[in-house]
Amino acid sequence: MIRVLIADDQQLIRSGLRSLLERDDDITVVAEAADGLQAVALAASTNPDVILMDVRMPGIDGVAATARVGAPVIVLTTYDNDATVFAALRAGAAGFLLKDVTPGELRRAVREVAGGGSILAPGVAGRVMAAAAHGPPPSGERLASLTARERQVLAAVAAGNRNAEIGELLGISEATARTYVGRLLTKLAARDRAQLVMIAYESGLVRPGG
Repeated sequence: MIRVLIADDQQLIRSGLRSLLERDDDITVVAEAADGLQAVALAASTNPDVILMDVRMPGIDGVAATARVGAPVIVLTTYDNDATVFAALRAGAAGFLLKDVTPGELRRAVREVAGGGSILAPGVAGRVMAAAAHGPPPSGERLASLTARERQVLAAVAAGNRNAEIGELLGISEATARTYVGRLLTKLAARDRAQLVMIAYESGLVRPGG
């Protein structure tokens, strides 16, 4: 059973999300928070598998709360500007979705992140890829050993793409994409794809686009 904490300052939104998530038997909502500080406290006391986090909330906002909780966070918001997207990802969010997401997509995202993956809204993923392609070269020492192709694959992973999608984006086979991802995990001493995403942002490989 996937345990979810919902953090949103609107009761109607929280109730609607609970109803949508609990339509499937493998997801349950263990707590609801009306502000960022309450989300941090409830995350510590309920130990959820995934947190759905709004951005604009009283007390501390969702970005600040994301940086303080221990569980994987999917930011769920109406604000898709670059500043909000990259602030959330740098704070440690494993996913970024807009509130126009369909119920089925939301439940799939919760499962993906609960399993150690990452997820980005399609439009957001495109902007992340564009930022990686057109931004300045990364300065992080952790990426010094990577080839140009490995950096492309890392940027694609950071955008939430699976191996088959990485293959399509870069013109390589799914098996080759899988090999590259495995090589990145080894070279960067990363536990999983979610940690690869964090390395991509922390190193400066992915930056806010213009």
